[in-house]
Amino acid sequence: MTDENIEAQTGTMEAKPAGMPDWLLPYRVYDVLKWVALIVLPAMATLVQALGPVWGWAWADPAATTINVVALTIGVVIGASALKAKASKAE
Repeated sequence: MTDENIEAQTGTMEAKPAGMPDWLLPYRVYDVLKWVALIVLPAMATLVQALGPVWGWAWADPAATTINVVALTIGVVIGASALKAKASKAE
């Protein structure tokens, strides 16, 4: 929801609580999730996809796809956080 929508619904502009960050994720969480989404999960998906046929894992393709979707979702969340932080700095 945008600030205008909140103001229109409540009739007032609610102040952000003290200590509340302008971004969605704290820096440490952002850094860890970025590392997981960009390095760990794609590497795991590739490993499962490559070893699946070798070991006869019938579930390798669905598992690799699932891992990639989780990585994409985390990437979207950290990207949204980065955009929000950048927008709050521009204000």
